[in-house]
Amino acid sequence: MRTNGQSNGKSNLKMKTAPFDAEAFLNSAGVARTLKDFQKNEALFSQGEPCKNILYIQKGDVKISVVSKTGREAIVGMLGAGDFIGEGGLAGQSRRMATATALMPVSAMLIDNKEMFRMLHTESSFSDRFITYMLHRNVRIEEDLVDQLFNSSEKRLARTLLLLARYGKQDKPRRVLTKISQETLAEMVGTTRSRVNFFMNKFKKLGFIKYSGGLQINASLLSVVLHD
Repeated sequence: MRTNGQSNGKSNLKMKTAPFDAEAFLNSAGVARTLKDFQKNEALFSQGEPCKNILYIQKGDVKISVVSKTGREAIVGMLGAGDFIGEGGLAGQSRRMATATALMPVSAMLIDNKEMFRMLHTESSFSDRFITYMLHRNVRIEEDLVDQLFNSSEKRLARTLLLLARYGKQDKPRRVLTKISQETLAEMVGTTRSRVNFFMNKFKKLGFIKYSGGLQINASLLSVVLHD
């Protein structure tokens, strides 16, 4: 006769629920969306355009930039596969506040704002996934601001490279980055190209990065960010 604790070999095991697959949901037949491919350097949308839809990036990297009234451009973010972009229209923005440009061939789903609102109201799993994503984005924006205000350009560059390599993401990080110019890195970090070149050479000598089939990022680069 079995004791209560032995009545079932699986009774004490907790059932694990698979994480919600946002892309699989968006690919389902019930979601009205348009699939579109963008070439390298092509704009997904431009600053000042009407906020008609939201995009979900399936493949590729996207640069988010803003141009001031005086014509000065600043890169304010980098997004990749699994990210939503252009969600301002859901918060009442009538015009795009920034320009999104493909840094490489990009595949994305375009979802009309009305359809997005419908899904958020009727699909609780998707709504939870989207809210969680936006909360993480807000935390990331705060961290970026603190990084710009208080950290050295060397630390900012190291953090930018780690973020581009998606370290800290639940999915597998990308150890090899697609080609990204030092000019672009300088704009993202808020420093000069010569400083970026100096630190990249330093990181290479220390074994934090290497160039082999692309830019390879070693997790040891975290030491630069964590060092006081």
